Amino acid sequence: MSLRSRLNIIVFYSNTKAGKAFDVFLLWAILLSVLTVLLESVSALHERFGVFFEGIEWFFTSLFTLEYLLRIYISPRPRKYILSFWGVIDFLAAIPSWLSFLFPAAKLLFVIRFLRFIRLFRILKLARFTSEARSLADALKSSLYKITIFFTAILILVLFLGTLMYVIEGTEDGFDSIPKSIYWAIITITTVGYGDLVPQTDLGKFIASFIMLIGYAIIAVPTGIVTAEISRQNNLRIKCRDCGNENLSDATFCSRCGEKIH
Repeated sequence: MSLRSRLNIIVFYSNTKAGKAFDVFLLWAILLSVLTVLLESVSALHERFGVFFEGIEWFFTSLFTLEYLLRIYISPRPRKYILSFWGVIDFLAAIPSWLSFLFPAAKLLFVIRFLRFIRLFRILKLARFTSEARSLADALKSSLYKITIFFTAILILVLFLGTLMYVIEGTEDGFDSIPKSIYWAIITITTVGYGDLVPQTDLGKFIASFIMLIGYAIIAVPTGIVTAEISRQNNLRIKCRDCGNENLSDATFCSRCGEKIH
């Protein structure tokens, strides 16, 4: 096996000992880099340890840049990786500090602050390293059609109820447009209820009470859909015969002991 193929297994797969060690190392790097960004935003700490924070940030920037370039080099289809979701996240994790060279901080302070904020996208890289995150992502993907249908039904419901309240309450009670009435229906059905719009008529209060009650039931629907899919995904896991660790159905090696799954 060539060096490039071995690096591909280590970097892109976490079901080997070396791959798991690589992921743990990156996991700590991501957490420390995000912690650095958070601490750097505190004025007192920035004034006292500004140079130290800058040095740490350039260390992590160089590390994530090398990781990004390495992934491009060892990827069988570099273009596909670059345009993929994780490819974009890896790019955003590496690029902000390099882009800061192109913008004078004195003139474009807002741009620099925005670039610093983009560094927090590194936290999204964490999801790559846990099988639970993959399981949740698979469950969300499998339930996407059902959830889309559900939210379409909710959209139709709030459009109808918002229009109905506009007709019943009228402009004198604050429901002076259909979009504003739909906004009221949305915040009521989600049980937020800011109180800026309150129905005054008896029929309007009855409809509002109905919306509040069904709001609790509506919240439970997408939760049940995703929970059912997660349960189905868990049933697809394969148990390693050597150590008993549960792995995803598409795993070739055990994520705990590194042995090949029989």
